[in-house]
Amino acid sequence: MTPEEFKQGLAKQGFALSDQQMQQFKDYFELLVEYNQNVNLTNITERNDVYLKHFYDSISPAFYVSELKEAKSLVDVGAGAGFPSIPLKIVNPDLQVTIVDSLNKRIIFLQKLVSQLGLTGVNLVHARAEEFGGRRSKDRESFDLATARALARLSVMSELCLPLVKIGGKLIAMKAAKAPEELTDATKAIHVLGGKVTEDFSFKLPENDEERHIIVIEKERKTPIKYPRKAGTPNKEPIK
Repeated sequence: MTPEEFKQGLAKQGFALSDQQMQQFKDYFELLVEYNQNVNLTNITERNDVYLKHFYDSISPAFYVSELKEAKSLVDVGAGAGFPSIPLKIVNPDLQVTIVDSLNKRIIFLQKLVSQLGLTGVNLVHARAEEFGGRRSKDRESFDLATARALARLSVMSELCLPLVKIGGKLIAMKAAKAPEELTDATKAIHVLGGKVTEDFSFKLPENDEERHIIVIEKERKTPIKYPRKAGTPNKEPIK
C-alpha cells in the first residue's frame, strides 16, 4: 500500500487526511525505520508494508467503533512502537492517549516520535500493565477506551486491560484469525473481570487475505479488586 493508496483507502472509510497528517505518517515511517536499526521495534520495515500492516491496520478499529472518532480517553497497553494508538491519534487529534509499555527503550522512542510529530495529549508511561491497573493505581477504571494489538491472548489481554476501563467504557481487542478460538477460551475471564462481548467484526486488509477481528468488550461492572494479579501471573495462569 503506497502512501497515496493509504490516503485513498482511508478516504473511503470517511477519513480525509490533510497534507499535515500525511507528513506526520511520513515522518513516523522514517523515524521508525531509523530507530529500528538500533532498537528492535518491528520486523516490518518496507514502506508499503508499514503503511498497510502498521498504519492502516492500526486505524481499522475506528472504521467500526465510533468512539475512536470522538474526544475520548484511550489507554494503549503494550503499544511497542505506538500501534495502534499513535496512528489513531494522528487521524483524530482530539483523542487523549495514554501508552503503557514495560520496556523503557520503546518509551524513549515514543517520546522522540511524539515530539517530532508535534502531538499533544499523549501520556507515555513506563510500567507493567499489572502495576498500572492495580488496586492502588489512580488510573484504575479511569479510561473510556482501552486497546491492545498483539499483546497477549484474549483472556490475558482482558485481565491487563479491563481493570483500566471505566464502567460503560470498552476494550477494543485487535486479533487475527484465531480470534474465535481465543474468544471461547476467554469467556469466563471476560465475565469475571466485569465485561461483556458486544461485537466481533471480521475483515481483511486491502491486498491481504489474512482474516482480522476487532472484538469489542463493554465494561458492565467494576473489576474485582484482586485483578490484575501480580506481574507475570495472568500469562502463566489465565483465568479459566
